[in-house]
Amino acid sequence: MLAPTGSAATGILAVGDFGVGGVQQRALGAAMRAYEAQNPSQLLVTMGDNDYTEGRAFARSWRESFGWLRGAGVDVAGALGNHDIRHRRGRYQFGLLGMPGPNYVRRVNEVEVIVLDSNAVTPAQTRWLRRTLARRTGLRRIAVFHHPPYTCGTYLGHPAVQRSWVPLFERYGVHLVLNGHDHNYQRFVTRGVTYVVHGGGAGLRPVKRCPRSYPPRPGFGTVRGFVHLTVERTGFLVRIVDYLGRTVDRFRVT
Repeated sequence: MLAPTGSAATGILAVGDFGVGGVQQRALGAAMRAYEAQNPSQLLVTMGDNDYTEGRAFARSWRESFGWLRGAGVDVAGALGNHDIRHRRGRYQFGLLGMPGPNYVRRVNEVEVIVLDSNAVTPAQTRWLRRTLARRTGLRRIAVFHHPPYTCGTYLGHPAVQRSWVPLFERYGVHLVLNGHDHNYQRFVTRGVTYVVHGGGAGLRPVKRCPRSYPPRPGFGTVRGFVHLTVERTGFLVRIVDYLGRTVDRFRVT
């Protein structure tokens, strides 16, 4: 449902590649808790690699790091990364991360979050995505999944995502796509779509030069932290935030 007139702006937190457990994951959870207390949010989305322990410590680490979410009134929508599917195809995470399945739709106020499983860019999932996007809606749409269509670091973009999903985002007006997988921060803009890569929840890796065929990359860096979106009248205000709560990049998506 839409937020009532005069209510606080809708806020969404996003984090990727964080599931290392221990002191590092607890520090991330504490940083996000402190930030959310000053920037109220209704939803936390994960961009995959929520667990690097193959299920051995996932539940304990999640509760230690993000057990505060329920008390703060923050819902969760998880996406699966390549490390997550190594154990039970990631199904052991569904309950804690609010996932009805590997791909689904979550609505929060005026935003529709479309969660995809980029571990399996199948014809069936692509048909589901096309049907979902073809439905007329007045909601603002965000797509969330793990493997980016564009990235220049340890990895390059996922070819199947480029072929199968990028044309649908462009055709149906998905203006913002959130991905993890590469352990850094990058932002690409092409054909009306902004792609944000942020795998900064764990160890960092360098950003590299992109192929000539790639779209412009107006923002990038080796940043440990998370993403915060605020819904504005004409789109989204996006902040890239570090562990100290400092905004290291800030831009609008309309």
